[in-house]
Amino acid sequence: MSKNQYELILNNQKNFFNSGATKSIKFRIEQLKALKEMLIEYKSKIEAALYADLKKSAFEAHVTETGIMIAEIDHNLKNIKSWSKDTPVDTPLFLFPGSSKIKNEPYGNTLIISPWNYPIKNLFGPALGAITAGNTLILKPSEISENTTKITEVMIAKYFSPEYITTVTGGPEETSKLLKLKFNYIFFTGSPSIGKIIYKAAAEHLTPCTLELGGKSPSIVHKSANLEITAKRLVWGKFLNAGQTCVAPDYTFVDESIKSEFIKLLKKEIDNFYTKNPEQSDSFGRIISKKHFERVKKLISGDVVHGGNTNEIEKFIEPTIIDNVTPNHPVMQEEIFGPILPILSFKEVDEVISFVNDNEKPLALYIFSKNNTFTNKIINNTSSGGVCVNETIMHMATPNLPFGGVGNSGFGSYNGWYGYDTFSHKKPVMKRSFWFDVPQKYPPYNKGKFAFIKFAIKKLL
Repeated sequence: MSKNQYELILNNQKNFFNSGATKSIKFRIEQLKALKEMLIEYKSKIEAALYADLKKSAFEAHVTETGIMIAEIDHNLKNIKSWSKDTPVDTPLFLFPGSSKIKNEPYGNTLIISPWNYPIKNLFGPALGAITAGNTLILKPSEISENTTKITEVMIAKYFSPEYITTVTGGPEETSKLLKLKFNYIFFTGSPSIGKIIYKAAAEHLTPCTLELGGKSPSIVHKSANLEITAKRLVWGKFLNAGQTCVAPDYTFVDESIKSEFIKLLKKEIDNFYTKNPEQSDSFGRIISKKHFERVKKLISGDVVHGGNTNEIEKFIEPTIIDNVTPNHPVMQEEIFGPILPILSFKEVDEVISFVNDNEKPLALYIFSKNNTFTNKIINNTSSGGVCVNETIMHMATPNLPFGGVGNSGFGSYNGWYGYDTFSHKKPVMKRSFWFDVPQKYPPYNKGKFAFIKFAIKKLL
């Protein structure tokens, strides 16, 4: 499409938004129900597309994509009326008689750009917040997950009118054309490098945006942890979707006194989950593209204590553990986004804290420990998008917690109410009566009026 065609789409959405149709709670509820019906109807086709793109099993597709989205829609349907109510706030005595409230209003026309690794969840998760808040949407799914993008385009066209929600497909060229247009809000999920491009484009129009980026999310294993359960949860979180998860544990710090034992348990759980021949496992996915396969494969070097096998034709990389990793190892220079787990050791907690703080703020931080002093010291002395203790990834599955980054891992958040909040402008509204007026606030000013105002500000606000 040309830029003019995109302008036409956006202008049609502007006209529809300006009609006031999306502000109706009844309308929003109808659209949420349509979104749920769409995902249920196309569930099997979505799963087939996810398998074609990522060899994602039906189990993983349900847990991390379709099933979780349907549950989140139900959560928003349950709460939309209460979320949408005006919030009364106190009015200072100096402004009596009067009332004050905060009114949530939709931003208007939104652009949501999603990645390829979770092409349903990372597209419709933000879209859910935008719909609930009453916005129109242009959806830009990734061209890399081509099969899922095709089915997304078909089902959106079937269930929604283009002046309300439509899909734009294509690559960087199409995205660049969209970014030249003036939206009211932009939501992007992807890498920090592309996030900077999005942010610069948004700045040209002073468009607010949310950037959900990534980074090297550390996991830290203390000697007090239940090592068997820790190994299970760490292996699950790391190798889910073949490691192509923005909040996957990127590297692991292990107390040196239990490192050998823990690595044995990690190996055991990898074999338990994916068998000794994971290439034949129905539960283990594939790298999305040849380009990404080559990038991840190059990171496998050093003291490989498990895995390391690859198959270029299948874009398969075996679940791999690299021990005795140092900060200058290639695997520590960028977010891995693949099935490689580097192991570093530590003696004192301050070593870990210093390492985390010397690098970019991660999207997630994982701590495995029964020692509250150890756990709290890390939480209180590091900064990350989120923290999960004695678990991986699951902190982003609850609609009652915000999901988002900080610093280089992004800004803004969504999930449940936080998604509604992200796509809503908080408009303050104050109403006063004509019954009483304060003459001291009006010119001409004098010492008496000034003394009264100073007293009022100090005592009555």
